[in-house]
Amino acid sequence: MGLYALLNQAWRNRPDELKAILRARRVLWRREPSVVRVEKPLRIDRAKSIGYKAKQGFVVLRVRVRRGGFSKPRPNSGRRQKALGTVLHKVNVTMLEEAINRARKKYPNLYPIGGYPLTYDSVYKWFEVIMIDPYHPAIRSDPEIRLPDPLLRRVEKKLKRE
Repeated sequence: MGLYALLNQAWRNRPDELKAILRARRVLWRREPSVVRVEKPLRIDRAKSIGYKAKQGFVVLRVRVRRGGFSKPRPNSGRRQKALGTVLHKVNVTMLEEAINRARKKYPNLYPIGGYPLTYDSVYKWFEVIMIDPYHPAIRSDPEIRLPDPLLRRVEKKLKRE
């Protein structure tokens, strides 16, 4: 069995050491903003399977999404707060897609290539989203990275203008 297969198996079985590490990290992550840029992916096996490479142009983001149902009852008495929290999730959008959309909103110049779940607690779920900078020379010159054709045309058009 290779290294990435062993890592994948460890994440599936969740030994007590990994549970303790994730519990301590969740305490820290709750105080952070919902979208945080991290240096390296926590699950390198999943990141590599998505297409991550440890080179310039790749960005790893940890995104926090609130757990819960589709709707929360609207308050009918008392003070009306600004953030009602009534629209939590859309019906046809998975939490992973919601995490990718939040990352895309925070970094509009980057293109998401995928994501995967990290951990969860009673209130939040955390995901890692892998994004690439389509304008970076290291990304544009790499033949293994497949970008959608409309995005490639837009990048070429913008680079010709400059």
